[in-house]
Amino acid sequence: MRISVSEAKGRLTELVRRAEAGEEVVLTRHGKAVVRLVPVQPQPNAEARRALIAAVQSSVRDKRTEGAVAARSQDFLYDEDGLPN
Repeated sequence: MRISVSEAKGRLTELVRRAEAGEEVVLTRHGKAVVRLVPVQPQPNAEARRALIAAVQSSVRDKRTEGAVAARSQDFLYDEDGLPN
């Protein structure tokens, strides 16, 4: 739905309800879109965030593979004295 800002002033409650219901409400000024009303997405609570982090960490643990340590991966470039080969 497109509606001018001046007309929206008198219908704000209705427009907010429509946006909450999922309808796209665009406010216009001089025929050009300037604002879109959208519902606020609920933020996850702390418990939900902790559960998500635990799930991701668990998933990563299952996929981890053993291999060379990255800290020593460039050793072949240097001799015993730490100088470039």
